Amino acid sequence: MIRVYLPYLMSAITVYQLTLAGHKKASTWLWGLGNQTLWLTWIISTEAWGLLPMTAALLIVYTKNYRLWTRPAVPSVGNTDC
Repeated sequence: MIRVYLPYLMSAITVYQLTLAGHKKASTWLWGLGNQTLWLTWIISTEAWGLLPMTAALLIVYTKNYRLWTRPAVPSVGNTDC
């Protein structure tokens, strides 16, 4: 069942994730991290080992982006909006 149905779920999550990214939501990256765990499950169950580098890279990118998007903004020097 994993081999047949999981790709549909992963596809739906990817589309939803891209929608969130378009709305500039920090949760985009959490959905991506969750989806990568599904990808890892699928890779192991189908023995599609060539996709492991992609999954590893995306885990790093999604983690980094989530940290960047949730970090407090630093006021810029010389801001005259006060």
